[in-house]
Amino acid sequence: MEEKEYFKKAKEHLSVANEELYKPKEDVVSYLVCKNSQNAIVNYLKGYLIKRGYETHKEETMQGLLERCQSINPEFNKLNLKSVDCRMHTIDSSYCEEVNKVSACYKTADDLDTFFRNLYLF
Repeated sequence: MEEKEYFKKAKEHLSVANEELYKPKEDVVSYLVCKNSQNAIVNYLKGYLIKRGYETHKEETMQGLLERCQSINPEFNKLNLKSVDCRMHTIDSSYCEEVNKVSACYKTADDLDTFFRNLYLF
């Protein structure tokens, strides 16, 4: 996949998470916010690596992808994934339970979107 496709998918996932998160609290499906936020983060980071000519792998964690990006561009040191509990694991559903955690994951994905917009990458 080309980097533009990764960025496009990331934006789509972020949009779905955003729509879900801003429903009334009792109607929010945490799993949907979480999965889409996770996928947005991974796709943004993979898009950057692909854009720079690096390969990515399905099993890479968010933290691993971020560290690779940090080694290429020190601007990525401004990013922090510590609020994302699953950052050290391949994406699965076991971290998608509480609305507060899900909100933090979404905020991280949204911050990453802003970060990339500021780098003029899309």
